[in-house]
Amino acid sequence: MSWRLPNTITSVSPRDTITSKMAEATTDTRPLARPLRSDAAANRERILVAATAAVRRDGERAPMATIADEAGVGIGTLYRHYQTRRALLAALTLRSFNLVLQHARAAAQSDEPAPAALAQFLEQTIGARNEFILPLHGGPVIDDENVVAVRAEIRDLLEQVLARGRRDRTIRADASAIDIIITGAMLAQPLPNAPDWDQLARRQARIFVAGLATTAPPPLGSRRTPGPPQGESMRVADPS
Repeated sequence: MSWRLPNTITSVSPRDTITSKMAEATTDTRPLARPLRSDAAANRERILVAATAAVRRDGERAPMATIADEAGVGIGTLYRHYQTRRALLAALTLRSFNLVLQHARAAAQSDEPAPAALAQFLEQTIGARNEFILPLHGGPVIDDENVVAVRAEIRDLLEQVLARGRRDRTIRADASAIDIIITGAMLAQPLPNAPDWDQLARRQARIFVAGLATTAPPPLGSRRTPGPPQGESMRVADPS
């Protein structure tokens, strides 16, 4: 409700009007974050690629100067993008989780049955293993809110796939998103001296997905292939 005094005229000077408009503009106009120039974005990506390789090779204490050199940028450029080692490690972790997030989204949006969608998720995880700097791979534990949000979204998406499988009786009831995440992390971490890790990891992925199959009896009314008569399963054919 507004109140107005009768026969009262309020005079407003031009200066007051200008000041008021300036205040409104200051309140309503918010500066937008400037996108990186193309050359700066390219430098950042080179830094992240080089840092991923260096941290996988030398650990978290990989020299910042080495990372800058392998990225083909000056040390000053590296520090303009990432002022501290922790900031760089956080960026590597977030980049890794975002890659996993892409794979989880693809699985959740897939029209394939849940086991096939999960098999594809694990296949993509194995294929991208050299891009990951993650806590389950020995990387740093980062509590950055962006990292936490992406991790939660990954779990939610994988849970959607599992829920679809539970509904159509293709996934066992006790399987969880954490099971998928831990298995993916292990498959993306080659064992030392393994002769062909990709081949071995893919075999383990197939076995794992097969183990996700439900052990519950089929729904009532479903067709079953009749088994052999009693005793037939133990009979051995005479080759003669």
